[in-house]
Amino acid sequence: MADPLLPNAQTRAREKNLVAGSSVGAAIFLTLIKIVIGIATGSLGILAEAVHSGLDLVAAIITWFAVWVSDKPADETHPYGHGKVENISALAETALLLVTCIWIISEAIDRLFLHVKHVDPNAWAFAVMAISIAIDFSRSRALSRMAKKYSSQALEADALHFSTDIWSSAVVIIGLALVKVGEIIGAESIFVRADAIAALVVALIVIGVSFRLGARAIDALLDRAPRGIAERIESAAAKVNGVRVVKSTRVRGVGSQIFADVHIEIPRHFSFEESHSVESRVEEAVRTISPHADVVVHADPSADSEGVLEKIHATAVRGLYAVHNISTHWTRRGLWIDLDLEVDPAISFERAHEMAEDLETQLRAELNTNARVADVNIHIEPREVENLPAIEIQPSETARYVERIRSLGAEFAAARSCEDIALQNLGDGIYLSFHMLMDTALSVGEVHTIAEEMERRLRLEFPELGRVVIHTEPAQTK
Repeated sequence: MADPLLPNAQTRAREKNLVAGSSVGAAIFLTLIKIVIGIATGSLGILAEAVHSGLDLVAAIITWFAVWVSDKPADETHPYGHGKVENISALAETALLLVTCIWIISEAIDRLFLHVKHVDPNAWAFAVMAISIAIDFSRSRALSRMAKKYSSQALEADALHFSTDIWSSAVVIIGLALVKVGEIIGAESIFVRADAIAALVVALIVIGVSFRLGARAIDALLDRAPRGIAERIESAAAKVNGVRVVKSTRVRGVGSQIFADVHIEIPRHFSFEESHSVESRVEEAVRTISPHADVVVHADPSADSEGVLEKIHATAVRGLYAVHNISTHWTRRGLWIDLDLEVDPAISFERAHEMAEDLETQLRAELNTNARVADVNIHIEPREVENLPAIEIQPSETARYVERIRSLGAEFAAARSCEDIALQNLGDGIYLSFHMLMDTALSVGEVHTIAEEMERRLRLEFPELGRVVIHTEPAQTK
């Protein structure tokens, strides 16, 4: 079931597109003012920042497009969705950043060693870089917040990209400040190269960011799982009641989406419904680790650590036989097995006997490997007909039953009372049910023994009884 506190797909797409679109607008503004001021002052550091911001603009547009495409739902040709567009977007940003670095390094080396150029570190130069830092700080925080909220690698790449812009802008300001100091103290020839050195530092920062972004994008495209998540998922799945062992866990990320394949073993005597319930609980456990994960759970039947009764149940389930009232005991000859086999009341006795023989053969084959089976006694019992017509017995006719049931119950020291007594005529016998309140200190075995003895005595006194249901419950809960 989806968490009502988590945003839906439409809200997620709208918020991601809004923050990506605002990033495009900011990049356009910064690129234009840096170009104007960079040309006016002749600062390579500012021009380097202008080119950097220009590529930021391209990257922001790519991110905006990637976010829009990645939120499209899965379809026939893209069953795992379009999330990898975000990873491709991050890789494209890496390539653009590296191209930027090549130009900046080339121009900086030229100014350092070949053609020293005059730089005018005026107030506009400092102002534009200060504005750049303020805008980059604001949008970096907004992108980072949204990237964490929706596990978006494209937005995370943009956030990291613009957070480094803050540091590179600060480096440019330092370079311009040194040039200004050179002008003031009359050592312009010494400090004029500070701007080019600042540009080189910017390039080195960008290169470092580029390699980190590129490595993350390549890891995602190669389906590398987020670090540690497979172990956390396996640990959560192993704690689910009914899971005997987690055989394998495979996790991969597609954009902001996590896909998890969990292979577990469960007791083979579980019914289909019980098996499905275990699988559902494993899915819920995985989503405590990754709320938006797409989870596939594969369950294998396991016979490890099975007792005799579990083996009998598993054999019956495998053969599609309904059994109950199973009991076993050991003698010097070996294991004795007694059980009731439910069959369709409409089939012939010959067919029912064939089913009983088939079940006996399967039980011997299953159990003879670990223990010698002395005998298998199968009682063939017609399955109860659903919705039998019943007639309520009038209170005047039930008085003798009620009185005797309560007096018999009083003979058991551990029984507190017999209540909610109901009797109905099913045509072929009297149906009786009642609640028997028992001492809470008793064990289940002791309670069952008392209920069986109570039923035995009732049948001796009332031979007309058919089905007798005694519902035992702790006396303190009533």
